[in-house]
Amino acid sequence: MESVYRIVNRVGRAALWTLGFNVQWTGAEHLPLDGPVILAATHASYPDFVFIERAAVSRGRYIRFMTRHDVWNVRAVAPLMNSMNHIPVNREVPVHAYLRARRLLEEGEAVGGFPEAGISYSFTVRPLMRGFVSLAQQTCAPVIPLAGWGGQRIFSVGEPDPPVDLSRKRRVDLAFGAPLHVARGDDLTEKTQELGHALTGLLEGVQQLPQHRPRPGEVATWYPAHLGGHAPTRQRAARGLDVVPFNAVTPTWGPDLDAYDAHE
Repeated sequence: MESVYRIVNRVGRAALWTLGFNVQWTGAEHLPLDGPVILAATHASYPDFVFIERAAVSRGRYIRFMTRHDVWNVRAVAPLMNSMNHIPVNREVPVHAYLRARRLLEEGEAVGGFPEAGISYSFTVRPLMRGFVSLAQQTCAPVIPLAGWGGQRIFSVGEPDPPVDLSRKRRVDLAFGAPLHVARGDDLTEKTQELGHALTGLLEGVQQLPQHRPRPGEVATWYPAHLGGHAPTRQRAARGLDVVPFNAVTPTWGPDLDAYDAHE
């Protein structure tokens, strides 16, 4: 199983090198070298998992990603996904993915995914699913929050048109945060809110790095509006762009908290 993952990682690193992408990370020491761990990441671009695994492998970890089930519909991809022990997620029947993730954690694996259940059009942390902290509560695995930024300029969502830009030497930054522990008696909604605040702090930290700020006068549809960019506002994203599961936790984190007043 790991031999396939190593080969895929080498292919991924070769692709990053060919395109000149510069992936940097901080806080990787928070990702334990062994034992069960849950990696809860923000989602800014479609290739996020490539950047995340690039950092995780520096700690000797092979992340079992929770991924949209329709990826398995691609005939050439399905065997690779199975060989790397990734987890298909069907939102209509998510219990199967949950049980598989729990089993992998009980076996000491690293499970990762995106608790926003989609890419945020406003590039802020949108409503979060409780499943990640629920897994932590049941397995005693720590939750490591992780924010990534830079990939949204390569391939992401966007209004009116999604960006696809393979310009060389793009910079991608990842920030791992301190572990979040969930005890047996903890309220899952409150702990999910805690995760949302942690992710927001990490995300805004990397978004405001000098190398990621728009140039003066630049129309930056790839940068959040509340930080001076031209991406859709959180209100606009919440009212027609972001498709959010009905049972996600409404944000108590980030800007424009009234954007999701009607959500729940």
